[in-house]
Amino acid sequence: MEIRRLSQIPELLISQGSVRTIAVAAAEDPNTLGSVRKAVESGIARYVLLGDRQKILDKAPWVAEFSNQITLVHQTNQNWLVSEAVALVKQGDADILMKGMVNTDTFLKAVLNSESGLMKPKQTMSYVCAIEVPAYPKLMFITDTAVLVAPDLNQKLAMMDYSISMARRFGITKPRVALIASTEKVSEKIRVTEEYSIISKMGDQGRWGDCIVDGPLDVFLACDPQSGVLKGVDTPIGGQADILLFPNLDAANAFYKGLMLFAGGELAGLIQGTTAPVVVMSRNESELSKYYCQALACLMV
Repeated sequence: MEIRRLSQIPELLISQGSVRTIAVAAAEDPNTLGSVRKAVESGIARYVLLGDRQKILDKAPWVAEFSNQITLVHQTNQNWLVSEAVALVKQGDADILMKGMVNTDTFLKAVLNSESGLMKPKQTMSYVCAIEVPAYPKLMFITDTAVLVAPDLNQKLAMMDYSISMARRFGITKPRVALIASTEKVSEKIRVTEEYSIISKMGDQGRWGDCIVDGPLDVFLACDPQSGVLKGVDTPIGGQADILLFPNLDAANAFYKGLMLFAGGELAGLIQGTTAPVVVMSRNESELSKYYCQALACLMV
C-alpha cells in the first residue's frame, strides 16, 4: 500500500498493533505534549518524558492518567536531559529520540557524540521530511530542510540515499526524484547544476535501483504536469515528483516553511544517518505535525 496522506501513517501502525517507546528531552512544550496525548490515545507509542515534572503536569495534567504508558523523569539541567534521553535510546530502553524545549545545538551535539551518540559510523547527518499540502495529490519528500547548509556532492548522494529509502517505506516502489534549481539548464556558472547532471547519470546507471532521477529542474517542472508542455521541456519526472532535493538549506527551508504557512501544509520529518529515529522539530510546528513526526519515527524503526 502506498501512503499518500500523513494520516495513513498512524492508521497503518494501529492496524499492525505496533507500539514504540519515545524518549522526549525537555517535554514541557505544549504542542509536544498535545502530540504525545494524541499518540498515547491512538495507541501507537509509549513515552519517557524528561523535564521539569511540575511544568509538564501544569501544562498537561492528563499525563497522570496514563501512568502505564508515560514515565516522568524529573530534571531541569538541559545537558543532563539530552544525555539521558540519548542513553535511553542507545541502551535499547527507548526506540526513538525526540527533541522538546531544548536548544537544538545542545540536542544535536549529544546525538553526534562519537562515543555516546547515535550516529552510524561514517554516515552523514541529514534531514528528510514528508509534506502534505491540499494542492498536491500525494506526499512530497523534501531534503535537506534542517541540517546540511551547503551540501557537497557526496552529501547530496547521502541525501538521495536517505530520501529514496524513506519514500520506499511509504510504499513508493519507483520514486521520482527531482533535483531542484532555479533553471533546468546545466551551466558552469551554477555549480549545483553540474552536480545534478552527475547525480542524474548515476540514477540512469541504476545506483538507486528502480527510480527516476532528473535535474536540474525548477519546482514547476518538478510538480506541475502542464509546465513541461508549456516550457517545451521533456522530463521523465512529468511534473509528478515524489522527492525534491534542494541545493542548500536556505532554499529547502524557505520552501517548506512557505508551504506550511501559506499552503496549509503539515509535515513528518526525521534526522537521517542515525542508529535510531531522531525527531527534531521547531517549536512553531503544529501539534498535528509533531504527532505525524512521531508516527513516522515509529514507522521507520
